[in-house]
Amino acid sequence: MKRLHRTLARVLASFLLLAAAAVPAQPGGTIKLGQSLPLSGALTELGTEYRDGALAYFKWINGKGGVHGRRIELVTLDDGYVVERSVENAKKLLDEQDVFAFFGMFGSANYAALLPLINERSVPSLAPYTGADSLRAQASPTTFWLRASYGDETEKIVDQLTTLGINRIAVFYQDDAFGKAGLAGVEAALAKRRLQVLATGVYDKTKNDVTEAVRTIGAADPQAVVMISTYKPTAAFVKQMRASGRMPQFFALSVVGLKALYAELGAGAAGVAISQVVPFPDSATAPVVREMSLLPPAMLPATGITYTTLEGFIAAKVAVEALRRAGPQPTREKVLSALDSLRDYDAGGFMVNYAAGNRLGSRFAEVTIVSKSGKLMR
Repeated sequence: MKRLHRTLARVLASFLLLAAAAVPAQPGGTIKLGQSLPLSGALTELGTEYRDGALAYFKWINGKGGVHGRRIELVTLDDGYVVERSVENAKKLLDEQDVFAFFGMFGSANYAALLPLINERSVPSLAPYTGADSLRAQASPTTFWLRASYGDETEKIVDQLTTLGINRIAVFYQDDAFGKAGLAGVEAALAKRRLQVLATGVYDKTKNDVTEAVRTIGAADPQAVVMISTYKPTAAFVKQMRASGRMPQFFALSVVGLKALYAELGAGAAGVAISQVVPFPDSATAPVVREMSLLPPAMLPATGITYTTLEGFIAAKVAVEALRRAGPQPTREKVLSALDSLRDYDAGGFMVNYAAGNRLGSRFAEVTIVSKSGKLMR
């Protein structure tokens, strides 16, 4: 039976790739990439920085003549982190903007809702901004993940904590696909070490009321709390836990966004740890950071080089490399084949590997901590 399932999966993948072959890049020298992400709402900072980081690289490439003489146009629509708007935007991008591929689509629940459309239309989709392991486990022959998964991030966090002898670990999480994916990652990491989550606290992202979560987790008196949450509920949770007299170590995932978190907590952000999935943006040794820093000032994002702008920049580099390998007359099939050929591709100290049918480009994760001045330290 398992062999039959594998055979059917290969047949489906082959069918989808053949369907994609008939769709060439846009005529007229322009290749349109479509993107739906939050330029408003709870994740404005992340969405804006990710887009701007990608635009910085695309502008630089276009200034050099593009890819095989073709300019890259990134068409971005705002979805406010609302699932229904993400689906509407994706349809507009395909049917009205005639985009060649998706790039950096945003959000776990959002991307889960997009997968049927992506699979049906056989649209190449590079670097969705979500770490959900459950989405990576689903069949999607045209999706190429770039960032490490939430499982990778939570494994890194749990490894660091348990190495220090901290095993009373609670989880504060958002009640949706994003939060549940992070919770599952913590549970799996602890299970590897024959441990269990001490306590959980959940919140509704439409309300951001963390009171009950503070009560439940506080009562368990954890040594550390892993927070699968965006910046506002994260800040509220940290404030209320401390106000209640509980002082565990607080760990957040990369999606929390330092700038917005610090705006909410101020000096209270000091000591909060945040996992990251791309190289340290202040690194003097990471080639991709040096490369981005040498761009003309007018091309750099207004926020400078941050973890999120750097992630967008790296994703754009991977997209350009795939288009370069696809040749002067790219089709969707050629781009998919080009991505499949990226074995140990060095994006500047950040390795990407899609070879042999692998769709998980990177598993890089590390933990940083917020300093008293609001900077991140490793």
